[in-house]
Amino acid sequence: MEHSKSTGNFLQTIIEEDLASGRVDRVVTRFPPEPNGYLHIGHAKSISVNFGLAEQFGGHCHLRFDDTNPEKEAQEYIDAIQEDVRWLGYEWQGDVRYASSYFEQLYAWAEYLVEQGDAYVCELDADQAREFRGTLTEAGRNSPYRERSAAENLDLLRRMRQGEFADGTRVLRAKIDMAHPNMNMRDPILYRIRKRHHHQTGDAWPIYPTYDFAHGQEDAIEGITHSICTLEFEDHRPLYDWFLDHLPVKSRPRQYEFGRLNTSYTVTSKRKLKQLVDEEVVDGWDDPRMPTIAGLRRRGVTPAAIRRFCDMVGTSRANGVADVAMLEHAIRDDLNENAPRAMCVLDPLKVILTNIDDSVNDLLIAPRHPGKPELGERQLPFSRELYIDAADFREEANKKYKRLVLGKRVRLRSACVIEAHDVVRNAAGEIVEVHATAIANTVGSDPEDGVKPKGVIHWVCARGGSRATVRLYDRLFRHPAPDRGDTDFMAQLNPDSLRIVDCAIIEPALAVASPGERFQFEREGYFVADSMEHSADSPVYNLTIGLRDVWENAGGAG
Repeated sequence: MEHSKSTGNFLQTIIEEDLASGRVDRVVTRFPPEPNGYLHIGHAKSISVNFGLAEQFGGHCHLRFDDTNPEKEAQEYIDAIQEDVRWLGYEWQGDVRYASSYFEQLYAWAEYLVEQGDAYVCELDADQAREFRGTLTEAGRNSPYRERSAAENLDLLRRMRQGEFADGTRVLRAKIDMAHPNMNMRDPILYRIRKRHHHQTGDAWPIYPTYDFAHGQEDAIEGITHSICTLEFEDHRPLYDWFLDHLPVKSRPRQYEFGRLNTSYTVTSKRKLKQLVDEEVVDGWDDPRMPTIAGLRRRGVTPAAIRRFCDMVGTSRANGVADVAMLEHAIRDDLNENAPRAMCVLDPLKVILTNIDDSVNDLLIAPRHPGKPELGERQLPFSRELYIDAADFREEANKKYKRLVLGKRVRLRSACVIEAHDVVRNAAGEIVEVHATAIANTVGSDPEDGVKPKGVIHWVCARGGSRATVRLYDRLFRHPAPDRGDTDFMAQLNPDSLRIVDCAIIEPALAVASPGERFQFEREGYFVADSMEHSADSPVYNLTIGLRDVWENAGGAG
């Protein structure tokens, strides 16, 4: 198969050279998440890299769960990860794979290393092991159990396998070099005793391999050609290669690292995200404020926007922090192009058109999208009573105010021009109604008397509109780096990250929309019908993103 030369990133160049030289015939990559939480925006980058490269070069990508730590793993996470990968538009080759599917082979290779004198059973406890390991500037010391015979180590390992010993009393370690400058090479742990029920293998195993021991061998078993990781695994590559050098594997994968995707105003540590869920700071892993793929999906972000963002960030050898405004730009651009338009009044103020009879019940026509006539039109009920946003009316204002003012004119979006002439107040002196006149024959045209309206406002007919709950989301954190350095990420939470409006009025099309359907609420922002709670009888909409970035102007960086 021939592939055109790209001008892309360094991984594309490596693959092109490998294909041209004949080192590989077909590209095979893998995405190996640990099922201990939901995937986040950083994982979306890894997914796009691994699946995207396989797709670009006509190869395959495997989905393999790194399920070597049953204490923190769950079927819920396995199911969610599969949904996320598919939602982003990718499909893995063959069946879903699991590290646990290879436990017998990995254990056999552990025995092989013991028999070759390359691994031993160690009985140091955790504190002793830390002390013997040394530091970045001081060499470690050999364990007193390092020189046991192969026969004795093999007997101990088999007894570990049979469940004879308690958790934490013994580990299997590789025998490499306790003075090695790379700490990962100082006799790393291969197996530890953990008598835990496993979601795939049940109670069959009282010992589990470490990620470092399992990863390279799994790649070899599956014929992975390019094992692509983020940069935190760069120091683990010598160990990855050491295992492949010392075991009778049938293929030789190679590991490459790229800079992980970090975004400002965001936390992507799974431990910290789980803390937000466990402490009920958010309403679950799919809360629209979360940087999880599930959260972004529920907020109304599209797969196309996320993939576009990953392309914008690029793939390099260096870590960096992408401005979250780039993600917001990609989301806004995508929705501006594709989201139908509709009207919603978030803070309703009633307007009475005094020159229209109460029996009038017209239907006006408006485009679903001004730039896409193929999306068709929508009907807008129009009658004597309607609602506008309270911020769109003042009794008096200067010339810069382009909305409804007593004695002035304004156009109702896709409808007629009106002129306000009076207000009604309640006992507290608050304005509860505006009385206005509808200017005749002004639907789609300017008034014949030449007095042009000062602006355009949105509205919803009182008779045809429905009440809805609208959730207005903002960034979850106030600080651009909420979990870096000495920063306490919980102290950086934005108290205004969610505001719930339960008295919004929406046009008819929004009430009957399907869960997950996205719209631009004209003059307000982009919204999505909540995938879990929206119904025609009880509409619920989530704010995806505003029409423009007002964060910096509003002092959001705090």
